[in-house]
Amino acid sequence: MSPPADAPAVDAPSAGVQAAAAPGGAEVVTYREAIRLALDDAMAADETVLLLGEDIAKAGGPFKTTVGLYEKYGADRVFDTPIAENGFCGIALGMALTGLRPVVEIMFSDFLPTAYDAIAMELPRWRFMSGGQTSAPVTVRASGGGGGRFGAQTSSTGESWFLQFYGLKIAVAGSPQGAYGLLRAAIAHNNPVVVFDHKAMHLRKGPLVRGDDRLAEVGKAVVVRPGSDVTVVASLLMVHRSLEAAEALATEGIDVEVIDISWLRPLDMATVAESVARTGRLVVAEEQYHDGGWGSAIISRLATDGSDLAAPPVAVSMPEILISHSPPLEDAMIPSAARIADAVRSVRA
Repeated sequence: MSPPADAPAVDAPSAGVQAAAAPGGAEVVTYREAIRLALDDAMAADETVLLLGEDIAKAGGPFKTTVGLYEKYGADRVFDTPIAENGFCGIALGMALTGLRPVVEIMFSDFLPTAYDAIAMELPRWRFMSGGQTSAPVTVRASGGGGGRFGAQTSSTGESWFLQFYGLKIAVAGSPQGAYGLLRAAIAHNNPVVVFDHKAMHLRKGPLVRGDDRLAEVGKAVVVRPGSDVTVVASLLMVHRSLEAAEALATEGIDVEVIDISWLRPLDMATVAESVARTGRLVVAEEQYHDGGWGSAIISRLATDGSDLAAPPVAVSMPEILISHSPPLEDAMIPSAARIADAVRSVRA
């Protein structure tokens, strides 16, 4: 698989949603620039932070998220690796055990399974196996998601693939601010974190406030649109599409609260449960199969906790088939704002 020359220019921002005016003190940047700035600021703040990945040095990364960092920090802190994900994730573990904070880039989320042994079986267990004497502060970055016409092998978000591995934290960036804050928080964390971004959002613009005080709180979801009638919980690209749906539904008198879940492990059930307790209705919007994912975990936890819902929850998810190379079929599979809006109307009926 040849890396793309640039991020796919799909799912352009809609007026009034993502391209909102920046609040005071914020700059407006693209999602991928927010990722690059997070790496830059983290490397400037801590000389133990270094980068590893395929084509991330002089080439600036397959999605241009490391442009200029090799020139700024040099060959001792920005490393090109061979196409051997499990190998260089294992190298990152060794670096972390000697006091460094490596950030590993996996070109596509779909390549994460080739590094499963290092990410799932080694990184999160080191603190436990050493009796707390050491830890593995490794950040693994991966770009995923559909909409880029990459077909079945390189279009998964992969966001829920690591939910069963205790000791591993999982972050999902739904905005430029989220991309910056989550990545900075992951790099500063003393245990391994996998941070997912979405390929189709790389060119999307939004406000960003930078700084050491802008790190995301580990395990904390973000209410990106308050509302009183229905709670929609979303991740990655689905956050934006849920906001689009909410804006459309507002014209019908339906007030939707949208939560950017931000962390899948730990999962912020307190924020979700508080919202659902007010609205009594829940929709989860996820670009993944529902079974075994974070959306099903949220519904399960609400059910086992005895949450009082006015209507059965609805999951807007991917159909259980592989993404097609056919653009119309690919677009039909990925949850749209219209599907999310229909789900909201169904729980409101």
